[in-house]
Amino acid sequence: MRIILTLIFISNFVFAQVGKEKVLVTDLTKIKQIGAINVSPDGKKAIYSVRTTEQSEENKLEYDYRSHLYLTDFQTTKQITRGTESVGSAVWSPDSKQIAFARNVKGKSQIFIMPLDGGEAFQLTDVKYGASNPNWSKDGSKISFSVGLSLSELVKDTLLNPTKSLPAWSLEKPGFTKNEFLKPAKGVKPNPDGTIEEIRAYLEKDVEDKKAKVINRLNFQGEATTQPELNFSHIYVIDAREGAKPMPVTAGFNSFGGGAWLPDGRLAFVTALDSLQHPDREQDNKVSLMNANGSNRKVILSEKGKSFGGVSFSPDGQSMVYTKSNSQGVNIGELFLAKADGSNSQLIKFDRSVSGLTWSKDLKYVYFTAQSNGGQPIYRIDVNSKKVEQLTDFDSGILGFDLSADKIIYSKTEVANPNELYVADLQMKNPVKITSINDWVKNKALSFPEKRTYTNSKGQKIEYWIMKPSNFEAGKKYPLLLNMHGGPTAMWGPGEFSMWHEHQYFCSQGYGVVYANPRGSGGYGLEFMRANIKDWGTGPTEDVLAAATDAAKAAWVDTARQVITGGSYAGYLTAWIVAHDHRFKAAFAQRGVYDLTTFLGEGNAWRLIPSYFNYPWNDTQEKVLESNSPYTFVDKIRTPLLIKHGENDLRTGVIQSEMMYKSMKIMGKQVEYVRMPGGTHELSRSGNVRQRIDRMLRIYEFFERFVGTK
Repeated sequence: MRIILTLIFISNFVFAQVGKEKVLVTDLTKIKQIGAINVSPDGKKAIYSVRTTEQSEENKLEYDYRSHLYLTDFQTTKQITRGTESVGSAVWSPDSKQIAFARNVKGKSQIFIMPLDGGEAFQLTDVKYGASNPNWSKDGSKISFSVGLSLSELVKDTLLNPTKSLPAWSLEKPGFTKNEFLKPAKGVKPNPDGTIEEIRAYLEKDVEDKKAKVINRLNFQGEATTQPELNFSHIYVIDAREGAKPMPVTAGFNSFGGGAWLPDGRLAFVTALDSLQHPDREQDNKVSLMNANGSNRKVILSEKGKSFGGVSFSPDGQSMVYTKSNSQGVNIGELFLAKADGSNSQLIKFDRSVSGLTWSKDLKYVYFTAQSNGGQPIYRIDVNSKKVEQLTDFDSGILGFDLSADKIIYSKTEVANPNELYVADLQMKNPVKITSINDWVKNKALSFPEKRTYTNSKGQKIEYWIMKPSNFEAGKKYPLLLNMHGGPTAMWGPGEFSMWHEHQYFCSQGYGVVYANPRGSGGYGLEFMRANIKDWGTGPTEDVLAAATDAAKAAWVDTARQVITGGSYAGYLTAWIVAHDHRFKAAFAQRGVYDLTTFLGEGNAWRLIPSYFNYPWNDTQEKVLESNSPYTFVDKIRTPLLIKHGENDLRTGVIQSEMMYKSMKIMGKQVEYVRMPGGTHELSRSGNVRQRIDRMLRIYEFFERFVGTK
């Protein structure tokens, strides 16, 4: 294997600052994050949300997440919502005088309207299922919103199911081909010793009383618990005035997403392509338009084997932009411009996953963001030439934005500051910072990454970054941490927000950090993203270990004190590497997948198996599942291993970790296992704050057992 190394020093490379404070583990609670940004139709103001982490008044060890709305005139800012209940989904009225937003009331999200002339907010909806995702009609007279409800609720609802019908598709309950079990015989009382009808009524009562879960659906695993029952989303419309009555404009056993208004008063929505197929099996979708009362529906985007997303209509309602992707497999959505009826569709060449498609007011451009090469730049399409122009760099990330006629307001993450709000002109020139929500980082010693690239055995350019300890002293030796991303289609870099604190914390604790975007990562195009199909272990291992090997050549690295960690797919990769390479003194595998065959049944991300490998019953010749499973090589592990999983993590499944732990324990290997009660797969990003702190400290403490200063 011939590896070609290239050094690239990013323009803002800075070594460790002297005389500043360390980044502490509890600084995690100080990070404030800007959410959705919306510019008023008159272009004079914008609203945005800020998520904070607030210490609990009852227990000082616990924290609560809060999200509230702020108003800015692009120079000053002020908070406009308060309280213990978080606020989200804020949108402007067309006259720029009011906003609509969602807030919980008695455990259910409801829509509120707030005048911005000093009046009090009033509750617009009181829907028993809850209400979210408000959208104003262009004349300001109505608001559309989304409602979610279960199958059993939908069967009984006289508005959403006025004919009291049953689904036309089978619920796949053995012995009931026409779903007749949904309508049990009237007057039958539960009786365990009675007739078959009474026994069925008794069993159904057990389900209602949560004594049993009966599962017949394919996608029965949620994020935190099993979900035997299907859920549906419908669109309602309500007059934008106090006391108005909402009415559904969709109905039936299908889900309807969207509800964006066109200037002519029609609504756009997305739904499954085939309404006669079980929702768990239908992966295609279609985009349609309808009148505000739900009539005259017309499909504008539809294709077998495809799914559509990112649909955005031009301000004049004449054009649209959207993405189209294969519904199955490993894919990047292709970008298209078309007329508003879906005709005259034209492909825009851009080999990245786009988000936030937004039209300029003059209709000349469509702006969007896309993760790429370690950052998340903002781009724009010239509608006439169909060319894409990159407006910002790879060393930062644009996390959200909106446009007025002459400016862009956006939130940005960078190494120097995890998140702030800025305003710039439409070319992203002359930026001005308008918030200081994370100014506390000015007093912290930060480590700025050095970017490098190498060419792997497939001829691919692999990017990776090396961070020195933030308290770096020349002539001193430090341990080196190889930290790896999951996905496997995630991407890390200086413009990626989620790892800001973790990387800075370990640098503050005296570790060097190296991280890479190996083959299979997002942000480098479709061919690169597909380069790990049927190869989750060997190829990506080559890439990340080459980065670690290069980083370890630095004079300040103590090569006898190298450690490794990663979560989700990178938990997999951690276990794979320590079974095949023994340079690391300790390893921490987080919420990983270790046996691909059992993962098919245990995790809700099970479609990764057919997308990257094969179904077990079709894998009799290649045996790619066995040969790509870290568990196959568990007996080869010599590295002390800490394994962590959230008890409620159904994305990867807790048994994955317990198979690894128990097997290593039987063999007498050095292994420890931590289960996080109530923890889901999102534990490290949006989970219980105390558990997030616990996770960070456990990584550090475990590594210190083996590479700490004695």
